[in-house]
Amino acid sequence: MFKEAKLALEDGTILRGEAFGFETVTTGEVVFATGMTGYVESLTDPSYKGQILMPTYPLQGNYGVSEEWYQSDGIKAEGLIVREECRAPSHELSQKTLSEFLEEYRIPGISGIDTRALTIKIRDKGAMKGALATEEIDDEELLELAVNQPDITEIDLVDKVCVKEPVFMNEDAGRRVVIVDCGIKRNSINALLRRDVGVVIVPYTMEPEEIMDHDPDALLISSGPGDPTRVREAIETVKRLSSHLPIFGICLGQQIISLAFGARIYKMKFGHRGVNQPVKDLRTGEVSITSQNHGFTVDPSSVEGTDIEITQMNLNDKTPEAIEHRELPVFSVQYHPEAGPGPHDTDSIFDRFVNVMKEY
Repeated sequence: MFKEAKLALEDGTILRGEAFGFETVTTGEVVFATGMTGYVESLTDPSYKGQILMPTYPLQGNYGVSEEWYQSDGIKAEGLIVREECRAPSHELSQKTLSEFLEEYRIPGISGIDTRALTIKIRDKGAMKGALATEEIDDEELLELAVNQPDITEIDLVDKVCVKEPVFMNEDAGRRVVIVDCGIKRNSINALLRRDVGVVIVPYTMEPEEIMDHDPDALLISSGPGDPTRVREAIETVKRLSSHLPIFGICLGQQIISLAFGARIYKMKFGHRGVNQPVKDLRTGEVSITSQNHGFTVDPSSVEGTDIEITQMNLNDKTPEAIEHRELPVFSVQYHPEAGPGPHDTDSIFDRFVNVMKEY
């Protein structure tokens, strides 16, 4: 039976569609992602915390949902906007429908939206604050919720997705990486475990002395949601431990490392979210297609005069995609080499990280 849902945007736009998932009202930054597949991985990616996700591909849910594809312990996005929701998925691993998945984690969804038009609006005006309702609410009240919610730069989102206590994996391995958890994806953890590396996942607030008590051979500063300037403890950790250990950063981790060495960060107009971002290595000329999910990036002009250098760039908008310290074993990438979803062009970056750890 048709049940109306509404999406209000901070510019005054109100869109109407059909409700699915959980019956509630939610708010968040409305963003689009361009992958044709990967809705399960995207919804469970901690980097989408605080955001209402809109895949640009029109049909969502057609292959169902399997826990094998989760990138965390559940959905982290605040809501889902789709053109068409498939109610009869077909896949041998499927355990539930997309609507059942959303309902399980109390997340609302709206279908029947012209996602092409909304994507064009966001590309033109930038990511906007929104409010999504799958229960009855006045238009004016919904619009007020959209407008009056705090900006994503004002919210400590990492606190909502990181571990609270250390988590240990593959403890018998010969080498150990401490992951400073800002919203780590399971694929990143699995990439290390496949290479027979022990893993200790710690809260981003852990003091550097406590981190060293775990006897790490290297640090991984993880991906995660929100404004990197708010993750002050992780920035301080990089400052204090960069001369003691190899450090590798992914996505938010790149921004944290850049801030630690004096660069600046800015919020992008609509960010990079999808699995088709071309990245060029400035040393080799090699181009890779990458998976990305970020709304902030390093200001390239601010890198000049620091101890880091840009080694890869995005071919669409020339934003920095990788940095390295000029002397220390510290490096990072802005994209997601672990994919999930996305291409595996850059999976070898984990081999490099392990080799640097061995050499060090």
